[in-house]
Amino acid sequence: MTLEKAKLIAIASEAEDIEFMFNPNEISFSRSMSLEQAKGSRTKKGQNKTSFKHPNPYSLKIGNIVIDTYEGGGSVLEHIKKYTKAVEFSEKGKADKKRPPIYLFVWGGNLYMRCFVKNFSFKLTLFRADGTPVRASIDLSLEQVDPPNPETSQLPAGVTQGMRDSGSQIFLT
Repeated sequence: MTLEKAKLIAIASEAEDIEFMFNPNEISFSRSMSLEQAKGSRTKKGQNKTSFKHPNPYSLKIGNIVIDTYEGGGSVLEHIKKYTKAVEFSEKGKADKKRPPIYLFVWGGNLYMRCFVKNFSFKLTLFRADGTPVRASIDLSLEQVDPPNPETSQLPAGVTQGMRDSGSQIFLT
């Protein structure tokens, strides 16, 4: 069995794909519902009546993504640059329509979701004697986004139609 690396594959953007150096130990999903609490309208028990507005997008959290360059040499900061670019606006487009890069989160045959990086944080955890950081831990929060046109949605270069047909599609339409 071949080891498959988890990846964020950039979709229609100048952003680079991000391949995880080490696979995550766990990924967690969450989704919430938007509600509206009517101030004047009350139930028989005196509580505000609740109106259900819509489901919010799925969120996916990946914690403790390890980057380690101790044996290979160099600094982990070069690897971290790809992640920092994921939370910056794309250079393309008009100023009022700027957005961060859109990715497809893939791991093996599982196509999890089309998303953007909502939150990114990292810790530098190991240094060489000269101060060069050689190990880091990253936490990511990804949020689901719909394709711009679901009927004509194209697959990114790193995902084949065969992968999409045979793999598990979680939250991917």
